[in-house]
Amino acid sequence: MAIELPKPIAGYFEADKCLSAEAIAACFAPAAVVRDEGHTYAGRDAIRRWKDQSSAKYNYRAEPFLIAEEGGRIVVACRLVGDFPGSPVDLSYFFVLDGEEIAELEIVP
Repeated sequence: MAIELPKPIAGYFEADKCLSAEAIAACFAPAAVVRDEGHTYAGRDAIRRWKDQSSAKYNYRAEPFLIAEEGGRIVVACRLVGDFPGSPVDLSYFFVLDGEEIAELEIVP
């Protein structure tokens, strides 16, 4: 069953399918922040490098299956399937939007 994602979030997952760090970075506001695996990446350049590095390490696909709102953030539950240890894994993506851009993203197990 497909879920309906807000446009900026749908754009993020579409760009992720293409493994394009440039397209991922373009989904974010200039001063956006990403938190993933204990690290924080601030700004589009840092976000681009984060995605370049993670895409170089592993092949995966993200399959969003649930959306909710929690504490002013949009939470997308997503199954990641790929060639990384522990695959498949369900992760929660916590998004904060700023208009048509992503202002914050936190990815947690």
